[in-house]
Amino acid sequence: MQDIINFLVESIGNLGYIGIFILMFLESSFFPFPSEVVMIPAGYLAYKGEMNLVLVIISGVFGSIAGAWFNYLIASKFGRRVIEKFINKEKLNKLDKFFEKHGHISTFSGRLIPGIRQYISFPAGLAKMNGFIFTFFTGLGSLIWILVLVALGYFIGQNQELIHKYLREITIITLIILAIIIFVYYKYQKTKVE
Repeated sequence: MQDIINFLVESIGNLGYIGIFILMFLESSFFPFPSEVVMIPAGYLAYKGEMNLVLVIISGVFGSIAGAWFNYLIASKFGRRVIEKFINKEKLNKLDKFFEKHGHISTFSGRLIPGIRQYISFPAGLAKMNGFIFTFFTGLGSLIWILVLVALGYFIGQNQELIHKYLREITIITLIILAIIIFVYYKYQKTKVE
């Protein structure tokens, strides 16, 4: 594992900010490439003074947004024709209405859930969610996750055991906070209806 990490640190160092952008683009598109193996080493390189911390974060966020838009555009251009073969139009109309009303919270929370973050752009694209709102909440969710990963690389460096321990704990804490946010949002929406 240490060899892989060393290879990634070296590769990101060689490719620089463009490398971070490309790898985070892949991570946010349909290619299941874990953001941890990009942003943690980039944070470590920032700690060593080999990369600029702010540019590392900006490159990661813009790569994530670009990858999310790639999925969004595929879904909005071609997805409906494919999905209509499996799901009736009534259900698709419900999806549209759901994303019109709750797209912001869905996109934001989806960016923070492992295994979902790569794919939340597809339903947003199918529903043709407002592009500005999609970009803002995708960027916000991505920024939070990238800050966590970069901080792990910056403060812990190459201590893999501590990184795995803290990453697992931070993921659990993030999911708990997210569950609370969604619950509060749900309650607020319910009171608005009543």
